[in-house]
Amino acid sequence: MRRTPNPAPVFAALGDELRLRLLERLASSGPLSITRLTSGTRVTRQAITKHLHVLASAGLVRCSRQGREQLWELTGEPLREARQQLDLIAHQWDRALQRLKAHLGEE
Repeated sequence: MRRTPNPAPVFAALGDELRLRLLERLASSGPLSITRLTSGTRVTRQAITKHLHVLASAGLVRCSRQGREQLWELTGEPLREARQQLDLIAHQWDRALQRLKAHLGEE
């Protein structure tokens, strides 16, 4: 299993509830404007923009212009890489637990 490039920014970006909700909305609705992302929330456009920039810095979203609007969309690769990193950690833990069980069984 390969190790991904530095996954820390992705995990840091995923560590905020609002950013997770933004990712969920983008995943279910496709590209959305900030206006649409703020619709139905108590969060300001300024706050949404700030969080989108954190997500963009981690490579989780990207922005494109369509006419006068900026549309934000989810990018899947960093999430796949984060998942690979978690799978690697889980595999290492499983192996460590197997070694511990074998060691305890020998005693």
